[in-house]
Amino acid sequence: MTAKTPLTVLGLGPMGQAMVTRFLDAGHPTTVWNRTPSRADALVAKGAARAATAADAVAANRLLVLSLTDYAAMDDVLAGVDLAGRVVVNLSSETPGKTVEAAARLAGRGAELLVGGVMANAEMVGHPDAYVFYSGPREVFDRHADALAVIGRPDYLGADHGLAQMLYQAQLDVFLTSLAAMLHGIALARSAGVSAERFAPYLSDNVSTLSMYVPGIAKHVDSGEHPGDLATTAMMGATAAHVVGASEAAGIDAGLPGAVKSLYDRAIAAGHGKDSFTALVNVLRG
Repeated sequence: MTAKTPLTVLGLGPMGQAMVTRFLDAGHPTTVWNRTPSRADALVAKGAARAATAADAVAANRLLVLSLTDYAAMDDVLAGVDLAGRVVVNLSSETPGKTVEAAARLAGRGAELLVGGVMANAEMVGHPDAYVFYSGPREVFDRHADALAVIGRPDYLGADHGLAQMLYQAQLDVFLTSLAAMLHGIALARSAGVSAERFAPYLSDNVSTLSMYVPGIAKHVDSGEHPGDLATTAMMGATAAHVVGASEAAGIDAGLPGAVKSLYDRAIAAGHGKDSFTALVNVLRG
């Protein structure tokens, strides 16, 4: 049998604890550390080794997996710690630019950074549907891909340290906006006396149909062609205005639909009224 890579996990919130559990289940000797030591108790009972300090945790293994609030937390936790020869796999959320800056700082301390963006919640860590975006040196990724696969399918994007966070934040952009939109729709329904529970089946049906639009959206955006044969920007813009009006009349905050309406207004003003709603991409950068 091939020996499993020993590693250290720093940060034992729900995600960190789920990762450690998966690593242990897969047979990886795992050292753990957290600012609040008691968070390691259940993991130690499962076989993890507790480190008294962050420095001890780093010294224990060459592969370090971080599950912290952001990259500022990494800088704080690793301040003054000898990182020479270490691979830092930071799975914390951050902006792409700050991950690039962090890679340079860690390189100056003799460490290599592999940036990760985990597309799963704590309950889904290690699930077949879970995946993780990675970017950084290819050799570093290849060296540790098998160990990292324990927490989710590793999707390598390239050497640019900012790539993993960019796609991670792009996914969260869709996710967070969608959740807010669902709650906004529920608020509108409740303003008319319809309970969230009664509205839920209709909302679920609406959300489940969204994926059918993705291939067409991608095709039109990449080609730069936006045929308005199904839903024009002008038509969708009028609908957005109606949502804003209904929200204001019901006393529901109209900030979210108002932001959507503003995109349609700008696209129409730019001459895309007869084009598909996908022409909105022309008033966005990218």
